Amino acid sequence: MKAMILAAGRGERMRPLTDTTPKPLLEVGGKPLIVHHIERLRGAGFRELVINHAWLGSQLEAALGDGSAFGLSIVWSPEGEALETGGGILRALPLLGDEPFLVVNGDIWTDLDFATLNREPEGLAHLVLVDNPPQHPKGDFFLEDGRVLDAGRVRGGESGRLTYSGIGLFRPELFAGCADGRFPLAPLLRRAMGEDRVSGEHHRGAWFDIGTPQRLAELDRRLSHTQKETH
Repeated sequence: MKAMILAAGRGERMRPLTDTTPKPLLEVGGKPLIVHHIERLRGAGFRELVINHAWLGSQLEAALGDGSAFGLSIVWSPEGEALETGGGILRALPLLGDEPFLVVNGDIWTDLDFATLNREPEGLAHLVLVDNPPQHPKGDFFLEDGRVLDAGRVRGGESGRLTYSGIGLFRPELFAGCADGRFPLAPLLRRAMGEDRVSGEHHRGAWFDIGTPQRLAELDRRLSHTQKETH
């Protein structure tokens, strides 16, 4: 199975750090965010990666190359101007092929074992959900008997809602009928949820959305502390 890392975002909230460095190359725990993903994906058995880029993309290509230094293959999907999640995945579909694939946001960190996702989804998509972080307290979706439900279509309060982690398995068919260009992923997922074709799981381990310099610094402290304890 191939995996795609989304790395095209400008990272406006991370400025001034991202004025000269693409967000996925910001370091935590002694290495760039995206390298954490690459190493974990390789350890989980993934050998073919697709990475998209837009802002300062040449820096990403220069830093990571063809992936041989990590023991796998990297193919690049340049966008020029970022196409959002949906548009970025659609643009990369010719590189991803006709089989299901894994997608990971480049601006998160998690201890999730990607080997558990090296499989085909039951429906059009399988999403990894996490507990709602402080910056997103209302969540996105409900998880009921392994199926993901659109919170906007379910009666009831906010209790039980979870947040999409930025990690998911997708079939190319999810993007059928989409036109090349800039568009979000969420409407496609909600449409598939309405057809009961999205499964999911709740990851209760570590997960961080690196959306601000403060969150980046917090994660760096945590990882540095962990590394000291293990040496």
